[in-house]
Amino acid sequence: MPYLGKPPPLTASVLEDADQDTKIQVEESADEDTIRFDIAGAEVATLTDSSLVLKGTTPTLTIGDAGTEDAKIVFDGNAQDFHIGLDDTADDLVIGKGSALGTTTHMAFTEDGEVTKPLQPAFNVIPASAQTDMAAGSHVTVVWGTENFDVGANFASNTFTAPVTGKYLLTVTMRIENLDSAASYYQLILWTSNRLYNTIMDPDFGQDAAYWNWDITACADMDASDTAYVTLRNHDGTAQTDVATTSCFSGCLLG
Repeated sequence: MPYLGKPPPLTASVLEDADQDTKIQVEESADEDTIRFDIAGAEVATLTDSSLVLKGTTPTLTIGDAGTEDAKIVFDGNAQDFHIGLDDTADDLVIGKGSALGTTTHMAFTEDGEVTKPLQPAFNVIPASAQTDMAAGSHVTVVWGTENFDVGANFASNTFTAPVTGKYLLTVTMRIENLDSAASYYQLILWTSNRLYNTIMDPDFGQDAAYWNWDITACADMDASDTAYVTLRNHDGTAQTDVATTSCFSGCLLG
């Protein structure tokens, strides 16, 4: 008599081929709750409720079938998702935030081997105009009115604020004009929250000098929210010295 309705449930612990060397097992031992995959007589993978393990001498996981398409792995976090994948349009391997490939790329590896970090904090600023007749006898903050770039928007009010703890490459290139030979010294300082970096020069060239170029480069240790800014001091001279528009202050997070 034909069975009417749903077929009866089927229960099995092994699905295997005719010669029994390629198979899937769900109960190799009693109640172990592990799925085992065998190919040609060798166990090549196991799957539990929390892990997938590939075995063998050269275990390989391939995602994609050589088609014109993006491929990715998404890490589904509680507060934030991240992904790693192939951007097939750009032929780049990318790592980024979110579940959509390429929307917020943190790091990209090109097919030619270049590695880019498009969101890495970095800035480059210059004076919008000459800062003229700087006051003598005090540390005067250098004004940087034009941002050539400011990745992460961490530069404001002549000051860079570190977004994260790390080592930062900071560079000041300064051109000052109309130096006063009566000054006992000029002092250029790069101030950071942890320490200062400075250089001093004697402006006595026998007469007032038309200009002087100098710079400071530092690999600075900075904590999150630490700041960096630049000052110039004309000691004992008169207020006649200018900061030229060819001056520059730049920096980036090294790691």
